[in-house]
Amino acid sequence: MKLNIYSLKHVLYHGDAEAVNCKTASGEITVLDHHRPLISVLPKGVIKVTDAEQKGRYFEVASGFLEVRDSNDMRLLVEEVSHT
Repeated sequence: MKLNIYSLKHVLYHGDAEAVNCKTASGEITVLDHHRPLISVLPKGVIKVTDAEQKGRYFEVASGFLEVRDSNDMRLLVEEVSHT
């Protein structure tokens, strides 16, 4: 699936993904290819992206939103956790 993860400052991820695992308001989910359309709130947590090479990439977020579209496209708008 096509995946884009945006923060307010920059693009965190842009490319293909095999799976995305994250916490939502309803609980933890894993989104795979051709997932049904979904819009959800993301609480504080870690988003795990498994890319096309089966490598795990991790993004710590304070909050955000996700949208899974029926065109096999997923977008996330997130607030990154500040490490100060």
